[in-house]
Amino acid sequence: MAARPEILDELRRLRARVPQLTGALAAGVDGLVLAHDTPGVEPEGVAALTAAALGVAVRLSDSTGQGDFRELLVRGVYGYVATYAAGGSAVLTLLAQDRVNVGRLHLEGRRAGARIGELVDLYETRAREARAREPKAVAARPPAQPPVRPLANPSAAPPRTRSARDTTTTNARTTTES
Repeated sequence: MAARPEILDELRRLRARVPQLTGALAAGVDGLVLAHDTPGVEPEGVAALTAAALGVAVRLSDSTGQGDFRELLVRGVYGYVATYAAGGSAVLTLLAQDRVNVGRLHLEGRRAGARIGELVDLYETRAREARAREPKAVAARPPAQPPVRPLANPSAAPPRTRSARDTTTTNARTTTES
């Protein structure tokens, strides 16, 4: 999916509201980038790693009885990586400096995730409706089989073919006596 301007605008507004953000990325749960504002960071790599972390987080949440995935926070020496659910088929990943107010990060990340989820769901609904309006392709017929020619003489049996002779012999010894 190409980067949608509305999603990219939401990412830029989010970065303006939280100045300590160093990057923002919206991706599908499959790891494909929807939109990104991540200077100096490889967005495809971050999206793929987000999908992998999301898989682990969902399983951990389910297996411990905590319900559906909402968010994931990773704290490193130099800052945070926060991932938020964005509808049913997307996630929002934020990169932040270590001095970010984590409460503000969560507040703004949750809001932006909900808005991006709405946008993604809207795009998917429109795409489904457009596919439904497309004319259905007519299934191609299989190629016609060549006609079967009847035998010239119906009572005649088909010609027999010779089979290879048995080349193994049980006694291959020959002698010549004079």
